[in-house]
Amino acid sequence: MNLMGEDMQRRILAAALGASLLLAAACGDERAADVTTSSVAVDTTVAADTTVGADSTVSVDSSVNASTTVAGSSGTIAVPGDFDTIQAAVDAAAPGALILVGPGTYNEAVNVTTDNLTIRGLDRNEVVLDGQLELDNGIRILGASGVTVENLTAMNYTRNGFFWTGVDGYRGAYLTAYRTGDYGVYVFDSMNGELEHIYAAGSPDAGVYIGECYPCNAVIDDAVSEHNGLGYSGTNSGGNLLIVNSTFRFNRAGVVPNSGSYELCYPERETTIVGNLVYSNNQADTPAIDVALLAMGNGILSAGGVLNDIERNLVYDHDKTGIGLVPFLEEDPNDSVPLPEEWSLTCAESKLVPPQDPGGGILWDSMQNRVIGNVLENNRVADLLVASAGTDVSSLGHCFTGNVYTTTAPNNLEVLAPCDATGSGDWSDGEYNVAAWLGETHPPSVAWQTAPLPALEQQVSMPDAATAPAHPATDVPKQIDLAAISVPAKPA
Repeated sequence: MNLMGEDMQRRILAAALGASLLLAAACGDERAADVTTSSVAVDTTVAADTTVGADSTVSVDSSVNASTTVAGSSGTIAVPGDFDTIQAAVDAAAPGALILVGPGTYNEAVNVTTDNLTIRGLDRNEVVLDGQLELDNGIRILGASGVTVENLTAMNYTRNGFFWTGVDGYRGAYLTAYRTGDYGVYVFDSMNGELEHIYAAGSPDAGVYIGECYPCNAVIDDAVSEHNGLGYSGTNSGGNLLIVNSTFRFNRAGVVPNSGSYELCYPERETTIVGNLVYSNNQADTPAIDVALLAMGNGILSAGGVLNDIERNLVYDHDKTGIGLVPFLEEDPNDSVPLPEEWSLTCAESKLVPPQDPGGGILWDSMQNRVIGNVLENNRVADLLVASAGTDVSSLGHCFTGNVYTTTAPNNLEVLAPCDATGSGDWSDGEYNVAAWLGETHPPSVAWQTAPLPALEQQVSMPDAATAPAHPATDVPKQIDLAAISVPAKPA
């Protein structure tokens, strides 16, 4: 357990001004809210035989309930052909059903509690769920395993565009989340899943998030996350968790896996980040939670994460670091920092361990991460950085090999801590002062409802959406050949 001395704790917490360290705001409130369901009606009702066009608006028909059935409820159900609303179709569907949603704007907050459904839009760009800045989640999957959601757009929701919680098996593909009040695509306390072909913009927390799972057994592939507080965030997640072939740009901060006792299954560990394009995450005009304010200007930032592999990414144009391995300082923790021998506990096992009162603030050091073969340029504080607050940085166990870079902090990191070799040198030479970082003033958050966003461009739609069979998430995650992934090319 790593506890700060009183003097160090006082200095750090004062520099951080206390509130800036409340990362719990990122997830804790959301978890408490997940026990409720909601589906808000609007004034207009569309008859079942009405053809819904791209400019049409569909309301929730409260007269349809879960006991309603249609022919083919275990096969294919059409919206609006069989039911006016997505929620009504979901309520009527049997496990294994395919729900095909036609073009239109659907003012719904859809809740899914049936296993193995496939919910698919016929056109990603023309099937739009719109929360009108009033409804909470576009599609929320509550404890229903094996649910696939694909080829849809969700926008203007006060919480999340797409949300899975408490499930074993999930798939989100060809999804667009735009201007949401918490996360774009959010996966919590769930395992065995994949997110692919994702676009997320305009969230104060993360555009894409997977949290509280170990082993997660999950893949994020071909995501574009921009103009969010964080491009990606994952609290206390990891274990065969792959983030690959994705782009994180124009956020406050890019990729930020992190640890904290305000969620379960700590620490964050064994996340693999390979082949991603991470650039220009210095955006001051985004919505942002506290941690996004604090993390601003960093590309890939492991905040208290351990045993992560960060390889073959292109990371450039950041006001602070390209790849930073830094501590997270928790002011009011719920538990002590687990010892390394506890890192292998599964999420289910760790939940059975009684919490221990640490008696004050704690330091989550980032430890034993491997940083290999990345290309870094124009990261103004340092391309590569290791820092702590009260712990000897030479003892943290990180290693660096084969990276292309100009600057490091401390100096000469690849000499100090090479992978598969013995390091040498002076760790105090160029060591970075974390307290100074925490004491900086950061641009305030912008309201998510009005934050400037790029116009929503047409996104690649799912091939054969109308004819492909149902594809419940029972075969996830897909296999990724990590060795075949190279450093991505710099965009023109």
